[in-house]
Amino acid sequence: MAASRHVLITGASTGIGAACAIGCAARGMTVFAGVRTPAAGDALQAQAGAAIVPVQLDVTEDDSIKKAAELVSRQVGEAGLFGLVNNAGIAIGSPLELIPLKQLRRQLEVNVVGQIAVTQAVLPFLRQARGRIVNMGSIAGRGTIPMMGAYSASKHALEALTDALRLELYPWGIDVSIIEPGAIDTPIWDKSMQVSMEIESELPIEGRKLYKDTAERIRDRVGLAGRAAIPSDAVAQAVVHALTAKRPKTRYLVGRDAKVRAIMLRWLPDRLHDWVLKKILNLP
Repeated sequence: MAASRHVLITGASTGIGAACAIGCAARGMTVFAGVRTPAAGDALQAQAGAAIVPVQLDVTEDDSIKKAAELVSRQVGEAGLFGLVNNAGIAIGSPLELIPLKQLRRQLEVNVVGQIAVTQAVLPFLRQARGRIVNMGSIAGRGTIPMMGAYSASKHALEALTDALRLELYPWGIDVSIIEPGAIDTPIWDKSMQVSMEIESELPIEGRKLYKDTAERIRDRVGLAGRAAIPSDAVAQAVVHALTAKRPKTRYLVGRDAKVRAIMLRWLPDRLHDWVLKKILNLP
C-alpha cells in the first residue's frame, strides 16, 4: 500500500473509528482522523505515528466539514482521496412514543445527514482517485429491537443511502460498501445507556411507568451483549478489505451475532421473528 494513499475516517476519536484509523495506518495509508478534541488526535498519533493526521471534525457543523475538506484538498493535491470511511455515529435509546423530537432529530442528523454532508464535501477528491466509500452501518439497520427504533432507523437509512451511492457513483469507478457489525466492544453503548437514562429521567412519571419493565429488560440484555462483544479490530479488518480488495463486498457482516440475526431476519416470517426476539430479550 503506497504511503500516498490518503483516507478520511470520521468519528475516529475512540472505538471502531480509532481502530480503523490505526489499522489503515498500519497498512501504509495516510489517515485523516476526524476527531472532536486535540487530545484524541494526540492519542492516535501516539499509537500510529505520523501516518495519522488529526482533523477536528463535527459532522453536524457545516463550517467544520468545510475546513476539514479544505485541509484534505491541500494535502492530497491532484492524487485525490483514496477512501472515505463514514464512521461517526451515536446511539439514542428510547421508546418512540416518548422520545423527545430534538433527540430524534439529533440521531438522524449525526448518523444520516452528517454522513451525506461529509460525502458531498469530499466526493470531488474521491472522483480524482477513483476512491472508495465505506459507511459504518449496523445489523440494527436490517432489524430493530424495542427502545432502539431511532438508532435502527438511522442505520436503515444508511443502508438505502449506500445502495443509492453505489449505483450513482458507478460511472466513476467509486465502490461503496457498508459494514454491518453486531455487538462490538466500543464506548458507544456506554454513552447510549447514559443518554437513554438521562432521557428517561426527564419523562413524565406516567410515561416511565408504561415502559419501565421493557426498558429494564432491554438494558440487561444490552449489558450482556456488551460483555460478549468482540474487539473493534474485527470491524477495522472489514474496513481495510473494503478499501483495498480488488472487488470489495457491498455488505460486510461482522460478528457471529450479526450473522445469526441476518439469517433470522431473512428467513423467519415477521410474527415468528418477533416471538423469537421477545424470548431472546426476555420481554414481558
